[in-house]
Amino acid sequence: MPYVYAFDHQHPQPPMQMKDLLGGKGANLAEMTSVLGLPVPPGFTITTEACNAYMASGWPDGLDEEISQQVARLEEKMGRRLGDASDPLLVSVRSGAKFSMPGMMDTVLNLGLNDASVEGLAKAMDERFAYDSYRRFLAMYGRIVLGVEGEPFDEALDRAKEDSGATTDATVPAPRLRELCEEEKAIVEKATGAPFPQDPTEQLRGAVEAVFKSWDGARARAYRVRERIPHDLGTAVNVQAMVFGNRDDTSGTGVGFTRSPSTGENVPYGDFLINAQGEDVVAGIRNTEDLDHLKERFPEIHGELLGIFETLEGHYKDMCDTEFTIEQGKLWMLQTRVGKRNGVAALRMAVEMTSPDDLGISRKDAITRITGDLLDQVLHPQFAEPVTAVAKGLGASPGAAVGQVYFTADDAEEAAQRGEKVILVRNETSPEDVHGMIVAEGILTTRGGLVSHAAVVARGWGKPAIVGAESVKISGQQFSVGGTVVQEGDVISLNGATGEVVVGAVKVAAGVASEEFHTLLGWADDLRAGNLNVRANADNGPDATNARKFGAEGIGLCRTEHMFLGDDRLPIVRKMILAGTPDEEASALEALRGAQKDDFVEILEAMDGLPVCVRLLDPPLHEFLPSSEELVVKQATSGLSDEEQRLLDAAREWEEVNPMLGTRGVRLGVVKPGLYGMQVRALLEACAERVAAGGNPVVEVMIPLTVNREELAAARYWVELAIADAGHVGEVTIGTMVETPRAALRAADLAEVADFFSFGTNDLTQMTFGFSRDDVSSKTMPAYLDQGLLKRDPFDTIDQEGVGELVRMGADRGRSVKPDLKLGVCGEHGGDPESIQLFYDAGLDYVSCSPFRVPIARLAAAQAVIKSGKRG
Repeated sequence: MPYVYAFDHQHPQPPMQMKDLLGGKGANLAEMTSVLGLPVPPGFTITTEACNAYMASGWPDGLDEEISQQVARLEEKMGRRLGDASDPLLVSVRSGAKFSMPGMMDTVLNLGLNDASVEGLAKAMDERFAYDSYRRFLAMYGRIVLGVEGEPFDEALDRAKEDSGATTDATVPAPRLRELCEEEKAIVEKATGAPFPQDPTEQLRGAVEAVFKSWDGARARAYRVRERIPHDLGTAVNVQAMVFGNRDDTSGTGVGFTRSPSTGENVPYGDFLINAQGEDVVAGIRNTEDLDHLKERFPEIHGELLGIFETLEGHYKDMCDTEFTIEQGKLWMLQTRVGKRNGVAALRMAVEMTSPDDLGISRKDAITRITGDLLDQVLHPQFAEPVTAVAKGLGASPGAAVGQVYFTADDAEEAAQRGEKVILVRNETSPEDVHGMIVAEGILTTRGGLVSHAAVVARGWGKPAIVGAESVKISGQQFSVGGTVVQEGDVISLNGATGEVVVGAVKVAAGVASEEFHTLLGWADDLRAGNLNVRANADNGPDATNARKFGAEGIGLCRTEHMFLGDDRLPIVRKMILAGTPDEEASALEALRGAQKDDFVEILEAMDGLPVCVRLLDPPLHEFLPSSEELVVKQATSGLSDEEQRLLDAAREWEEVNPMLGTRGVRLGVVKPGLYGMQVRALLEACAERVAAGGNPVVEVMIPLTVNREELAAARYWVELAIADAGHVGEVTIGTMVETPRAALRAADLAEVADFFSFGTNDLTQMTFGFSRDDVSSKTMPAYLDQGLLKRDPFDTIDQEGVGELVRMGADRGRSVKPDLKLGVCGEHGGDPESIQLFYDAGLDYVSCSPFRVPIARLAAAQAVIKSGKRG
């Protein structure tokens, strides 16, 4: 199979279906060229297979010859040659992975210029244009391909502007640009020890290699980890004939969206610059103009562009993001892709596009277009009080952010590691800032438009961002607006919807779900009905009420230990632990019973008529005691009271080398049988109170950490005794958490004495991997993800082959004994879309997650049904 394909190659299937091979950009360029017939500068794509071969064993055999053949074909088509001294062909070299990674990999423009061809370009076109293109190429190639620091190039350009009295890059005169090119070549030779390469073939190979290498660069890897993109896909490379937006004032460049990626409104949206190249728009170095100004300046081109927008939307059936260049009055489309958007915009588009008067997509298509992250963004916090803004920019990504100001990505990252909430403030961001952007609560830039790097990345990640705040002047480790000065570490607040910058911390409140939010989730609920229910993890009345508001269909995990941690409960628990006689223990348990009953009443009332799964006490008792280390220090310094000494003795008694594998779960019920009996009585009394009040309690009693039939049978007997004593208390079933590998392996035994299983995938993951979640997440996991040793953090997304296999096995073996066995999951994976797909395919009846992730789980459950091709 060839490594290189021309854009107009006739593939056996639509190019847009070949993103694995051609990358997203290459596939869409081929689609626009060979299918839609749009004005696309010709070129060719070097496939992802070539990149992967290069990453594995160096430059692939035969690739030089294939590139040479495609260059010759391109030269013939354009009627110009690379490096020609009379009328040279110039090309761009751009990355293009399967999934969009804006700004994370490298691009080289104006390739083919050298000391001879720049003279030819000057004669064929214009001297100023030629040397402006050459100085851009020298700096870009020097930085990206040859590894020269960017600062000397920037300083040289600033000197050129200052010397010539130019206010912008576009007004530096040709003679000074000639001198600048010589200065830049000297910078390269000083840094590398070799002259700048003059052979276009050598230049092209160097640029392609640089793009290949950038796939494995730090910023690209960090972005892929953040976006859950596999490291083994590789990137394609697109080599395309250059067209020039910086040729003169009848030229320009821009980025356009077929509708607004910020609001979802069905109106064209974008930025452009006259006499500029593409990097000027996305880098935010110059402040841009919108498409209304394009209409005023180039009305015919504006009309042609809107026609292309309509063609693209009709073809892709979605909002498209485009890059375009105008060269002396001629419009060229440089690329298109399905555009990134924020949550509010995504929901509005998805719902509106189902209308026959719009794109007429199906409701299933609308549901599959919304990710959990997009849904989550809609509930982003907003300012909850009137504010006085010290500055205002362009609201690039909605939501409110409050944090301490830092001016570099490195400083922001270090502050976040110290636990600070961070606002990253920059003149403009670049891909080198991505690690600081990842940790920031919000982003503020003084330059750039709504399609600048900061805006695009922030919208994709759902981070509040403001760009183009021109009144903000950064100087060293502070910024000023008029007479107001904000130092590094000071707190500011950002409103990413309105563009307001406020000094100090503003009170924020949760976002309000839009009409489209409820509409789309209603469609999702209809689709998943009878397939997969969604419950919430909730431990008190307010959380249960909130969960029901978000659409929870019951509680899948009520952690009773959380009820013991209140200031009024903890002393009673400690009395129970310290009890020296059965009577003292019984007295403490009785006090706890009354408190727990009241908690259960609140939860059952909030969830009336829906199932509430109550897990009996799970953690080891030492978690309810003070730290023995702290008590020992106090003992050595100031001494202990009698009660503190008793607490120290108890802490030492209950301390274990590995408490997560020690006396916890059902084992507590064995060694302290009165504890589980008290909890069950409290729960049944709450049920009786709700029945007397006309309620309909539906209760599931869950025994944690059972590993064999005998354990579960004993615990079931304790619960059944309490039920027999309680009388009519509503519907009560008894089951267990499956959270050890042995429980999954012996699920058939457990099913004999269980009404339901709930898979506790947090502990199941820990015990399957041998990972301590609290330790591995901060120490080992980042290295494993960065090096590709694990594709996902198994505590975020379930391990499909290992832990997932145990879930499937447990479900199958349990139902082999009891076909109507109810199955659910209550670990953190219950709110993760990829994990929910596995749970649905494994035949589980419900997932359970935190209240605020219930909407995401409702959506993901519907998407799982769609993906599996089942309905009802």
